[in-house]
Amino acid sequence: MATLDKTIFNVEVGNHELLKVAYNAYLADGRMANAKTLKRGEVRGGGKKPWRQKGTGRARFGSSRNPIWRGGGIAFGPTGDQNYTLKLSKTAKRVAVKQALSLKNAAKSVVTAPVFAPKEGKTKEAITFIENATKAEGSVLLVVTEKTDEILRATNNLPYLKVVRPTYLNVFDILNADVVVITEPSLPMIAEWLNSVERGGENG
Repeated sequence: MATLDKTIFNVEVGNHELLKVAYNAYLADGRMANAKTLKRGEVRGGGKKPWRQKGTGRARFGSSRNPIWRGGGIAFGPTGDQNYTLKLSKTAKRVAVKQALSLKNAAKSVVTAPVFAPKEGKTKEAITFIENATKAEGSVLLVVTEKTDEILRATNNLPYLKVVRPTYLNVFDILNADVVVITEPSLPMIAEWLNSVERGGENG
């Protein structure tokens, strides 16, 4: 079994505030602004004055498209242009990933495994690999150096298994997985990516 880098898998987590922010940012980035309501000027009809200005005993009114009327426009409703993305610096994201991996490692939910290279791309190959890597049950996050066609074919039909490359690790997937399985060739790639900020290295 490969040795895990302490600067990544044994980070002290003082509080979970950064993890919470990174978790919510991941969800927010996937949120789409599909809701849209009609404003006063977009509602059909209402061009004719509902009743004459004077003499009816009722309050004067100019259009049934007014937001206070049933079937009228919506004031301050969603327009479909909302941007729900939450900003989080690259350094903060990587620190959060380190914290998430450290929590999983402390819970003995991080295991290393040899190279995953299914020859025929069969689901049975993926099942056998995961069973050999961990005896734990539940959802599995598998980290591989490259998502080849064979790996995708072998894992696509397993709902409890998600495959990611090292630089696509995120707090959401890590915390939601019952077990994180990392192939040994992926470990140096994870270390290079997560520690590159401190050395002023590549951008992820």
